[in-house]
Amino acid sequence: MNFEEHTGKAVLRAAGVATPEGRLCDTPATARSAAEAFGTCAVKAQVATGKRGKAGGIRIARSPEEAEQAAADILGMEIGGYTVHRVLVEQGVDIRQELYAAVLNDPATKGPLVLVSAEGGMEIEELAAEKPESLIRVPVDIRHGVSRTALEQALAGTFTGDQLPALLDTLERLYAAYAGSDADLLEINPLVVTGEGGMLALDCKLSIDDGAVPRQPDLAAEAPEVPMTELERRARELSLPYIQLDGSVGILANGAGLTMTTMDVVSHYGGAPANFLEIGGEAYTKGRDALRLVLDNPNVRSLVINFCGAFARTDVMTEGVLAAWDEVRPQVPVHFCINGTGEDEALAMVRDKLGVTPTQVMDEAVQAAVEAAR
Repeated sequence: MNFEEHTGKAVLRAAGVATPEGRLCDTPATARSAAEAFGTCAVKAQVATGKRGKAGGIRIARSPEEAEQAAADILGMEIGGYTVHRVLVEQGVDIRQELYAAVLNDPATKGPLVLVSAEGGMEIEELAAEKPESLIRVPVDIRHGVSRTALEQALAGTFTGDQLPALLDTLERLYAAYAGSDADLLEINPLVVTGEGGMLALDCKLSIDDGAVPRQPDLAAEAPEVPMTELERRARELSLPYIQLDGSVGILANGAGLTMTTMDVVSHYGGAPANFLEIGGEAYTKGRDALRLVLDNPNVRSLVINFCGAFARTDVMTEGVLAAWDEVRPQVPVHFCINGTGEDEALAMVRDKLGVTPTQVMDEAVQAAVEAAR
């Protein structure tokens, strides 16, 4: 669950991390009013996605008139699938240096990881690719929290003088904000050193796991609605977990693990998945609705149907697919892989009713679908 910048900054401020003075505005007129109080300011689109600057969603205004015009230009923009409904107008900052700081859930250590760099302002992916040596990594024992001594030992070779104690204080507060909000990522980029020597979180990114919602009801209420395609809206109404992607190989499988494995194998053979859709658990009887959903995506050029039965019977799932077959009348090649409970009946149905030869080897079905989608 991703949040807009102003929400992340509120979490930081509650933990004692300083941020520029700012005001949330939803009209050009209110942006002008804010700029009258701030002077030179930044007008920033509030959307829960990155690369706002590259999309034209961040502007510097040196007068109230410029702030008003910037807000007029930014409000209503589409950035990363989100429509901009609000801008954050922030007081200008005298920047002496830009740093990077974050705390995130590290899958390698299965615990928190503090990341720090003297090279702030770049996207973390670019920083890791272009200057990996600049990223300082400090693993944290979640049972004891962040260790100031461990931070100091890791940072002392890069940060010196008065800057080091101020940075250590900020990192301790950043970790407290991360832990207190059940975040899986809390990033400050850039963390700026001002002309007066202070530190300010100029921009931030906050993400929490959906599983933390019951523990963070107030924070969860601030989460913006995730933009959905028309197919994703239909899937939600059908209680089907469907995510539309940019590829051309449609995927219908049962169980999230099997679905993601199928997606990985599609990518391995040079294809691109058109969707995530699984009909595991209670949804295993929804093969009929699922087939319609996948094939209504105009980008789909071939389809892999991969069923592996245990509790969910493959013959029941296959019956659902066949029930929709005559209605949908697929215009793309469909490749079946069927294994597990009810496989004999399911394989026979596909052969006898569709005249299609199924396989029991996933790689064979996927390779054929990838080739058909080229």
